[in-house]
Amino acid sequence: MQKAKKIFWWIVVLFLLYAIFTSPNEAAGIVNAIWDVLVNGVENLAKFFDALLQKN
Repeated sequence: MQKAKKIFWWIVVLFLLYAIFTSPNEAAGIVNAIWDVLVNGVENLAKFFDALLQKN
């Protein structure tokens, strides 16, 4: 199982490198979109917990 996991990660890394080298602008756009989703999620979690603490 460990060997299959290692092979899977190598395939993922090679695919990412291929995607970056063949179309760097699109790869940057995808990374930017993923970053925006993560930042938005963290901000929403902060707002949620802030609202919970304010209800005392």
